[in-house]
Amino acid sequence: MKFISTRGGSQVDSAAKAISKGLANDGGLFVPQTFPTVSLEDLNNLCKMDYAERACFVIHKFLEEYDYNDLLTACKNSYSKFEENDAAPLVKLDDKCFILELFHGPTLAFKDIALTLLPYLLRKGCDLCGVKEEVLILVATSGDTGKAALEGFKDAQGIKVMVFYPSEGVSDMQKLQMCTQEGGNVNVVAIKGNFDDCQTAVKKIFTDKNINDMLLKNNVVLSSANSMNFGRLVPQVSYYFSAYADLVASEEIKLGDKVNFVVPTGNFGNILAGYYAKQMGLPIDKLICASNSNNVLTEFFVSGTYDANREFFKTISPSMDILISSNLERLIFELSGRDTSLTKARMDELKTSGKYKISNNELKTLEKEFYANFTDEIDCKETIKDVFEEYGYVLDTHTSVAYSVAQDFIIQTNNQNPVVILSTASPYKFSHDVLSAINEKAPLDAFKCADKLFEITAMDIPKQILELKQKEKRFTKVIEKTQTVDVVLDFIK
Repeated sequence: MKFISTRGGSQVDSAAKAISKGLANDGGLFVPQTFPTVSLEDLNNLCKMDYAERACFVIHKFLEEYDYNDLLTACKNSYSKFEENDAAPLVKLDDKCFILELFHGPTLAFKDIALTLLPYLLRKGCDLCGVKEEVLILVATSGDTGKAALEGFKDAQGIKVMVFYPSEGVSDMQKLQMCTQEGGNVNVVAIKGNFDDCQTAVKKIFTDKNINDMLLKNNVVLSSANSMNFGRLVPQVSYYFSAYADLVASEEIKLGDKVNFVVPTGNFGNILAGYYAKQMGLPIDKLICASNSNNVLTEFFVSGTYDANREFFKTISPSMDILISSNLERLIFELSGRDTSLTKARMDELKTSGKYKISNNELKTLEKEFYANFTDEIDCKETIKDVFEEYGYVLDTHTSVAYSVAQDFIIQTNNQNPVVILSTASPYKFSHDVLSAINEKAPLDAFKCADKLFEITAMDIPKQILELKQKEKRFTKVIEKTQTVDVVLDFIK
């Protein structure tokens, strides 16, 4: 299958090349030339499979040059690292509301589902393309991608990983997870600024020919573990199919019935994976985009104007504290009728003026496919408390945003289709804010908060959190955003 850049300047003849490159030479994002299809018969067959088998089936639709049996083995190896070998269990709250738990992996976040598999996809992709140089993975993270990438790639042969995160823009647990990371091929650096500053700095390195030439002289090529890389995105498509198969297998729905998915959204990769699943034939009615106070996406879906020129809020759902949603570019590309020139012009306008506008016809198409809304800090906390009191179920600070928006959607639209809410992180990664929402008395120490949260909820503290207490901080460097190139070059020497 061929992959093209959203901006028209690059085309590659295989997924392996798209994955090994990460980002197109013109700064665009690689997208499949066509979407493969999954039939109702295929969906019925998925019901009989375990998660690794489902994932392999969906992923191989795009990665045709990868050997199916090798990919299946890689999926089984990756998802054996998850609790009970199930990367995406579906939990029923009531007759119409389900929680898709995506946080049972090594780092307790949904990013694990892709980033435990990406090392295989990337290394195999490089081998298929004849790439012999050492691969440097550069990651900008709002909290979860960084740790998942570090864990997934630690000590991987021929690969180095460097993560940049906003110095004051992640939770204490997220920061500890990254700064205590083991492995001889990893590095973690904090940037003074927010996630958008980190992401912009990394993108600049990818598209700067002089920097890439310097890296190549050191026998190093760049790739990405952010959802800008198609290899990060495609494993996420799988859990939409898996959730649907679980609903059918448990007789909650009939094969062919439509389902709504609600996604707490920041960089737009997670919900874009749902859009891709729908393009492949998954019976999705609405994709519901849930934002926090940084509601740039909500306003875009309502008005058709994307305007990042706005106040930035640091919230209790930090992985969503984003104003430049990189993966939205892939959706804009599809909305435009795959017009690469128009997509490039809009992305150039975003870079120069911080905003762009889509047409009224494109906006109408958006309204058919998506629903968007946001919630503030107060409502986020109230939702955590209400859900715990009603169901005995504990939401993290991101999933609570999605749950709140889901309730608004049901009230405003009277849509009767089942709702699947994507739960993206363990509550223990944000124990202080979750505890304060439920109990209102939260110690400052994150580990004491975890202990108290366990006392109140009887929800087991994950071993990954308990082990953090004993780990030594390895990475403490904090830099200005203008220093990113220097620290990258120092790392590869």
